[in-house]
Amino acid sequence: MAIARKALLISPELCIGCRGCQTACKSWNQLPGQKTRNTGTFQNPPDLTPSLFNMIRYVEMPSETNMVRWLFVSRRCMHCGDAGCMKICPAPGALYRTKEGAVAFNKEKCIGCKLCVAGCPFDVPRYDEKDKVTKCHLCFDRIAEGLQPACAKTCPTGAIRYGERDSLIGSAKKLGYAKVYGETDLDGLGAIYAFKDAPKLYGMSEKPEIPESVVFWHKVLKPLAYIGLGGAVAASLLHYIAIGPKKDEEVKKDE
Repeated sequence: MAIARKALLISPELCIGCRGCQTACKSWNQLPGQKTRNTGTFQNPPDLTPSLFNMIRYVEMPSETNMVRWLFVSRRCMHCGDAGCMKICPAPGALYRTKEGAVAFNKEKCIGCKLCVAGCPFDVPRYDEKDKVTKCHLCFDRIAEGLQPACAKTCPTGAIRYGERDSLIGSAKKLGYAKVYGETDLDGLGAIYAFKDAPKLYGMSEKPEIPESVVFWHKVLKPLAYIGLGGAVAASLLHYIAIGPKKDEEVKKDE
């Protein structure tokens, strides 16, 4: 019997910015804490890191009542139905899809090429100190046992809900949200959002798309690499197109 695709439904208007989801994710995945510094915003850390799979983006908006309107938006892997990271990855099994629809990873098979970074429309994949990919994997080890992802289990307001994707979309529409973001984008996202306003207010692009370089790799260069015809040349060319040359000043900056 086929398993219905699972997903997260994220409702920013229900989020209180407690960051319990961040803490729960770190706890379950045994991710280390990290030092941060105040940069003039309540958002902390400022972005995803190799040891932060999900974070709350703080969006400060003006209001008609002269009060500040806060939007708290969960940022994470979107588990795209048509995943650019999986299309571009040259290492079989490094990125793979679970039977529930999550895009998970296997560090032992990752070769550290970082092409998945170029292939992701949402700038999600990160690399750890060993040059291995890390990102939200939808708690694939929990959902395989019938449990909720740690973030959804912990959320005190229902801003993050987990369940069958079609059911979640239906419930969001019944509640009258203006936009169910990710319903059809990239063959449907595994992290869908219930928005009351335009996606750009929440920091999301109106129409996320996989870069053309990834499409070219998937349709033209990758098949050649699989049959051994210029595989190294093909991979090198794509790396140049997607990431570009490493300039001397960039190397010095990294050092």
